[in-house]
Amino acid sequence: MEDFMLVLFCLSIAFPVIHSIHCLPWFRKRDKKVKHNVEQEKGISILIPCYNEQGMIQTSIENMKSLSYSESEIIYINDGSTDHTLSLFNKLLKLTPSSKAPLGKLTHKKVKTVYQSELYPHIYVLDKVNGGKADSLNAGIEFASHDLVVTLDADTILADGALSAVNGTFEDQEVVAAGGMVHVLQTKASSPLTGLSLLKANMLIRAQSLDFLRAFYILKVSLARFRSLAIISGAFGIFRKQTLLDVGGYRITLGEDIDITLQIHRYLSKHKNQKIVFIPEAVSYTELPETWKDLFKQRIRWQKAFIDCLIHYRSFFWKNLFARSVSFFYIFESFLAGTLAVYPMTGVFVVDGIINYSSFVHYFLLYLLFIFVLGFAYDMVAIGMGEYYGFAYQDNDFYRLLVTILFDIFVYRFVIIFCVLYGSIAYFFDNKSWNKVSRTGRNYQTDSQSAA
Repeated sequence: MEDFMLVLFCLSIAFPVIHSIHCLPWFRKRDKKVKHNVEQEKGISILIPCYNEQGMIQTSIENMKSLSYSESEIIYINDGSTDHTLSLFNKLLKLTPSSKAPLGKLTHKKVKTVYQSELYPHIYVLDKVNGGKADSLNAGIEFASHDLVVTLDADTILADGALSAVNGTFEDQEVVAAGGMVHVLQTKASSPLTGLSLLKANMLIRAQSLDFLRAFYILKVSLARFRSLAIISGAFGIFRKQTLLDVGGYRITLGEDIDITLQIHRYLSKHKNQKIVFIPEAVSYTELPETWKDLFKQRIRWQKAFIDCLIHYRSFFWKNLFARSVSFFYIFESFLAGTLAVYPMTGVFVVDGIINYSSFVHYFLLYLLFIFVLGFAYDMVAIGMGEYYGFAYQDNDFYRLLVTILFDIFVYRFVIIFCVLYGSIAYFFDNKSWNKVSRTGRNYQTDSQSAA
């Protein structure tokens, strides 16, 4: 038992250390540089599913209107909203019925009407029967006119150069899918691409901002270099439309982003020269939960989605455990070290604390010191990588950032551990509920109110 615990403990430490080193600029030579000055813009269809998004529609439309990329079409999919989403589209876009036709290759709920904006002819709205996010994306793919498809959440906005970075990356014909960089919308500086600001963010948002730096600038950069990127964030994904059609579109599931990524990995196992990449230069911002209740909803759903894909793709993982890096990291890092190990290690900590009650204080302090050193180092690497890519926190955020790091290490990460523990078990009792996170309704184009 002690040997098994030692293996789990070493695994839980080894992977973060490996990624912290592998994400560093020294290994950047493995990446192909993004071509920013490509003369010809490829056509890009941007798909944005919307279900009861009246609070975010204006921000999204203002962002889409401001993009300087000329060869794009935007398709909003109104997925049976019961609020004023559709009427807001009409008010802001001046909708008129369109003759735009579907391909007829993917199944989805009925599209009642296709609208086109009179003010902005490159913007369309599909009004369809409610079927969920994956169903909406399948409908959007059906109506997409261009060969590249970008999927965004309704609360995601793009930095102006994001599509140009996408355009340059897909000059490489071997790239069939990619993920863009996602920052926290509530920490967007007043002038985009000038860094991040914690001034108007509450402590929960600040901790999630650090979490996203770790997830994208450490984990995704490293996994992409290992060619094992397991999740293209649903907030900002990029695909060749033909690849989405080849894999049969999105499966109806709790986590459509992780599922479509694994579908494409399974497809790549038969197309050896093609690949999935991560594009740090393609920057977006997405709104994150501002309350603990909404955070629990989101993270527990994410963990359920992870378990769902583990079960659904178990045959693929087993057959390719050592043949494809995505299978190796999914099983050994995400499942064994990131999920399974949490249960016995938590149990051992509690039991040892009870058995060794007389020395528990020393035991507990030693444990806190250990997680502080490792956690602090991991956060500093993430912050340093953010600065390397041009997203440093503001100079006047120093003390806020220091307090956030302490909160992250001693509070936030234990909450995420709870979500892993609870979500993994809850999946087997309820794997259907979506638990949509509430939107703030804040207009991020102009609003200066605090997120606190």
